Amino acid sequence: MTGKELDRSVHLQLRTLSKENADGVAQHLVMVAALLEADEIDAAMAHAETAVRRAGRVPAAREALGMVAYRSGDFARALGEFRTVRRISGSDHLIPLMVDCERGLGRHERALDLAQSPEAKRLPTQEKVELAIVVSGIRRDLGQTDAALLALQIPQLKKSNQPRLAYAYADTLLGLGRADEAREWFQRAADADTDYETDAVERLEELDGVVPTDLLGGADEEDEEIEDSE
Repeated sequence: MTGKELDRSVHLQLRTLSKENADGVAQHLVMVAALLEADEIDAAMAHAETAVRRAGRVPAAREALGMVAYRSGDFARALGEFRTVRRISGSDHLIPLMVDCERGLGRHERALDLAQSPEAKRLPTQEKVELAIVVSGIRRDLGQTDAALLALQIPQLKKSNQPRLAYAYADTLLGLGRADEAREWFQRAADADTDYETDAVERLEELDGVVPTDLLGGADEEDEEIEDSE
């Protein structure tokens, strides 16, 4: 890890630091991303905290710490870091995650207020998609399943490149007992999901009554039966 793997926008943020410090922080940020990908949360947290100690006014460092806290379920800490990023960068791109943090803290009304703020309405397309998914989840938490479905009916739902949105729509339809429509949308999600972001294929198999066979597990059981008979 050299640190050069980071996006150019992050390197621009690091230009406020000395070269030696910037190089070190960059390496820590690369490690955070790699360790999160490997689901090694504690190790990612150590690198993120070090990055913040060395570059507390760099938005990318605070965002990295917030992301690790979010992944670990520490929503209060994550929300604090995301608010700091928003304050020092002036960017609203973390609003969907902030709304989800409020949801995780059980503050559903505050979450919905933020989701309906003027800043949220100005988000770019992909952030709007993520926000719709979060808002739909909040509505389901509140037992408002019809409203949850309505929250997902945004223009991007008609696109063929939104697997997570199609998946959320399918899951909500299923919650309403509309299994045939749900199957159609799980299929759309599966067709669009080239990066395997969802388990749409498994959900389709479940709806179709397909039971996966563990061939290796079966072989082990047969071996055990042979050993027992011997």
